[in-house]
Amino acid sequence: MAVRSRKRLPLTRFIAPLATLMILGYFGFHALNGQYGIRANLAMKAQMVKLEDRLAERTAVRRKLEARVALLRQGTMEKDMVDQYVRSQLNMARDDEVVLMLDDTPFN
Repeated sequence: MAVRSRKRLPLTRFIAPLATLMILGYFGFHALNGQYGIRANLAMKAQMVKLEDRLAERTAVRRKLEARVALLRQGTMEKDMVDQYVRSQLNMARDDEVVLMLDDTPFN
């Protein structure tokens, strides 16, 4: 009985490792540069910090405005005080009123 053996080419033993390296390279590249990769994750974290700071600022402004509105609700201020405050903010006066313009500087 005759047994034939083929002689392997020297390049055939490098095909599997080369294919494995190519696949690992592909996935490694996309792990760094892909849409959800490491660089994108760092950029999203930086943006998240900025947005959290913005949220904190706007939350503080909202609390201040809510406190001011709470002072204007019925039962906490008199209607005359609300009327005076609104007219001073809008810079308006009635026809029958006299307006005196004073400097903010103290008297000498």
